[in-house]
Amino acid sequence: MRVYIFLCLMCWVKSENERPCLEFSHLSIKDSFRDLFIPRIEIILMMYTRNNLNCAKPLFEHNNSLNVNFNTQKKTVWLIHGYRPMGSIPSWLQNFVSILLNEEDMNVIVVDWNRGATTFIYDRAVKNTRKVAVSLSGHIKNLLKHGASLDNFHFIGMSLGAHISGFVGKIFNGQLGRITGLDPAGPKFSRKPPYRRLDYNDAKFVDVIHSNSNGLGIREPLGHIDFYPNGGRKQPGCPKSIFSGIKFIKCNHERAVHLFMASLETNCNFISFPCHSYKDYKTSLCVDCDSFKEKSCPWLGYQAKLFKDVLKERIKGGPVRTTVFLDTSGIYPFCTYYFILSITLPDKTVMDGFFSFKLLNQLGMIEEARFYKKNKPLCKLQEIKILAQFYNDFANISSIGLTYFQSSNMECSTCTYKIQSLMLKSLTYPERPPLCRYNIVLKEREEVFLYPNACTPKKT
Repeated sequence: MRVYIFLCLMCWVKSENERPCLEFSHLSIKDSFRDLFIPRIEIILMMYTRNNLNCAKPLFEHNNSLNVNFNTQKKTVWLIHGYRPMGSIPSWLQNFVSILLNEEDMNVIVVDWNRGATTFIYDRAVKNTRKVAVSLSGHIKNLLKHGASLDNFHFIGMSLGAHISGFVGKIFNGQLGRITGLDPAGPKFSRKPPYRRLDYNDAKFVDVIHSNSNGLGIREPLGHIDFYPNGGRKQPGCPKSIFSGIKFIKCNHERAVHLFMASLETNCNFISFPCHSYKDYKTSLCVDCDSFKEKSCPWLGYQAKLFKDVLKERIKGGPVRTTVFLDTSGIYPFCTYYFILSITLPDKTVMDGFFSFKLLNQLGMIEEARFYKKNKPLCKLQEIKILAQFYNDFANISSIGLTYFQSSNMECSTCTYKIQSLMLKSLTYPERPPLCRYNIVLKEREEVFLYPNACTPKKT
């Protein structure tokens, strides 16, 4: 009998210590109807670490003590969702948590404000963003008392969640370590002053991905750096017809989330090009990243932090916005690979025309490029740079197929065109050594396969 009582007591103690996992609020369209008459807001902080990867725990216990799994010395990512008119759980949420914890040993806090975001009245959800920010600030102050640091906090906010992150940053006078805005909401926030939306002053580093800037997202730049994949409006692979249903509405808006996750889940560098506009980028006016000094072109996603110091340096002289553009594929992980072909021409050798090239690897596979429009006639340039995008990576290039096309109507089958030097460099993986060929002679419309070698260092 005593043994039985002892075992019962042990089971009771164990059940008290092993509390059930927190679950994201399960709401539905019924809750949106209910909100019309009885508005409510509730905030639940779901904490994940590598110790409880599949079981969310409360950040604070009932006695206000900090959960034992939370490490105040490690980075803390706050993941904040946006507007949820149907009350459903964000489909990307759990995968996002797993990817973050796989990348780095950190604390991840999912901010569940679904009861506040689930409403048919969008204006009400917008007003609730301020309330959520105030509530979060109270929890953050508690964490600071336990030894946590604002500098270790990285807020990642989707849509309305991006502006919540900004409001939290304002409360702490811009001392948060980083805010990432994933297609920040546009309605009710576009063309508003900085104190009414996310702004680059809200954290020490603010990066923003715009994927639906002519719809649910915001168009104007908000951060130290703003990424505009595929121009930031419509994304490849998303439905183009309203007959596709809810996916037509959500796909472009949520692409920012999936691009950020892909930057963690793959080894692809989503390099982006600083430029004034997508039009300029498409016409090859922005193929260099010289202003980033020894750094390569900025990377979209988690690794954007690598460019923090350079970006902050650029912004010191005033409110300079760094807007960058890139193109992606329409299929996960959305990766494409950029190469730049630099061609040095002797004076007056090549008339107005254009080049095309393809790559061959050591297995004999051929990869055709997608070219960006030339920005100037070749006859006015001694050196030209051709930006090309590939849908597959070629690490071991065996040869380059190069062709010259004369733009004028006067074709010349016997004419030859000299190239002083040619250099091919991967922009996606700048650590790879460039390949070169020297003293090349081409005939019009005749493809020549060149076998490049490591570039010869320039004599000083």
